[in-house]
Amino acid sequence: MLVRVLTQLAIVVTVMVIVSMALFVGRYRLQATLEEWPTRVKAAAPITVLLAIVLLFNSVARQVVPDLSWMIGVNLTGWIYDVEGQFILWLQSYATPELTAYFSFIYIYGYVFLLVFPVVAYFALSNTRPLRELLAAYTLNYTLGLVCYILVIAYGPRNMIPELVQALLYDTYPQYQHLTRQVNRNTNVFPSLHTSLAVTVALLAHRSRDVYPRWYPVALVLAVSVAISTMYLGIHWAIDVVAGVVLAYVSVVLAAHLVGRWSLSESLEGRLPSPRIPWPGRSNK
Repeated sequence: MLVRVLTQLAIVVTVMVIVSMALFVGRYRLQATLEEWPTRVKAAAPITVLLAIVLLFNSVARQVVPDLSWMIGVNLTGWIYDVEGQFILWLQSYATPELTAYFSFIYIYGYVFLLVFPVVAYFALSNTRPLRELLAAYTLNYTLGLVCYILVIAYGPRNMIPELVQALLYDTYPQYQHLTRQVNRNTNVFPSLHTSLAVTVALLAHRSRDVYPRWYPVALVLAVSVAISTMYLGIHWAIDVVAGVVLAYVSVVLAAHLVGRWSLSESLEGRLPSPRIPWPGRSNK
């Protein structure tokens, strides 16, 4: 079943990316990419390798994070519920089959597309800074998120009060449990990485709106939808979502600072970092 779900996910996201390339990237940028791709790959290779290492470490670490959290972490589940109250129940009171279908699609397919397409779109730019900042921000999200998961124990709404909160995603589409159980842990909901990564993309889309003006509103709508879906489906608390927004902002700011001041590829070659190159379509001011 897992292979079937992953295959379906890959097909749907691939189609969405191809359509989006035609709508947002354009033929001329794709033609230039065919000529310049070795240089772009070389520039983005160090941060890409670092991101891959972090993702691999996360996949291994998450197997032991729950046990480690119970040793050194703080259980905030009760506090979150006391502060937030019945918000998730109120949100789910508006549930309809149509909304459940939409937010389920967004949570699974829209989220993955939102993370994948900017990599393609920014790789299509001659200036590799946006791509490097995106990958650096992803790396920081996963790194800081893992630290939070170790330090904070928090059960999601559907796990804390299952008799009140509906697990709408799994009740409607039970096959997705085979996918989400590969990455999710019941005690790791603070902050919402779905939210933080989606908002990261939206923030960077805002920065690149001069280059991809039509992509920014799409990214914004998808990011907001992802954040709402995590609550509507009973997976995250609103406080998790707020924390995810904060994590996204911190990751984007740190990524801009690190990429702007330090180039790993140039350091490996023994050269001083090049002068700061602005984002495409932006001045040096």
